[in-house]
Amino acid sequence: MHQHEEVQISFIEKGEGAVFAGDTISQYQEGDILVIGSNLPHVFRSDVRENEISVMRTLFFTFTSFGKDFFALPTFKNIHPILESSKNGFIIHNAPKKVVKYFKKLKKADPYSRFILFLDILKWLSTAENEPLSNYLYHKKITDNEGKRMQTVFEYVMTNFHQNITLDEIASIANMTKNAFCRYFKVRTNKSFFQFLIEVRIERAAKLLSSNAELSVLEIAELCGFNNISNFNRKFKELKHLSPLQYRKMNS
Repeated sequence: MHQHEEVQISFIEKGEGAVFAGDTISQYQEGDILVIGSNLPHVFRSDVRENEISVMRTLFFTFTSFGKDFFALPTFKNIHPILESSKNGFIIHNAPKKVVKYFKKLKKADPYSRFILFLDILKWLSTAENEPLSNYLYHKKITDNEGKRMQTVFEYVMTNFHQNITLDEIASIANMTKNAFCRYFKVRTNKSFFQFLIEVRIERAAKLLSSNAELSVLEIAELCGFNNISNFNRKFKELKHLSPLQYRKMNS
């Protein structure tokens, strides 16, 4: 988990996975574009299957990359909302072919052409429908040790979310006492660890509901770490504002 001054615009060319940005975990898949704001803490985790690779094409810029007043010019007033939205990050699903071509041309383009492609991407971002990635901004700088610790926790949860994870267990993974870990996690994510764990499980359940029609809701609940179907239905509706069956019907 890390943060950087640059705004990050990433196109997922191949693969799928999850990104934890600020206080929220979100799923991404091939064809999506993610915008990570300046100093927004984040970590990506690919779902890598055998014989498959993940490819992400990314460009970085700061608000002063082209001079401190560049984006203040009237010419760019239409992209100001996007620059503001980037603080919390956002995701756009299923980028159109013309935008995919912009990203694929970036690497081999000469500096002038690359600059024009960058502006074309910003222009498109200003009109595309997007979903926010985070509701919470952590304004302090994350140290390398903090980043590694949070990434270790994130990786462990993403690998073992289907099992019973105790506070003793996760605090030990973070090499902290239980009380210290609870405070540490809450300050950096604005939520408790177990709230985060439930969100990870629900995100995975949502993915299975939309991609595995042969699995029943009960089977999915069990695969995602819920041993009580009523609790699963309640938590799913709290986070997705739909029942599991309604979600499957809308996203299949």
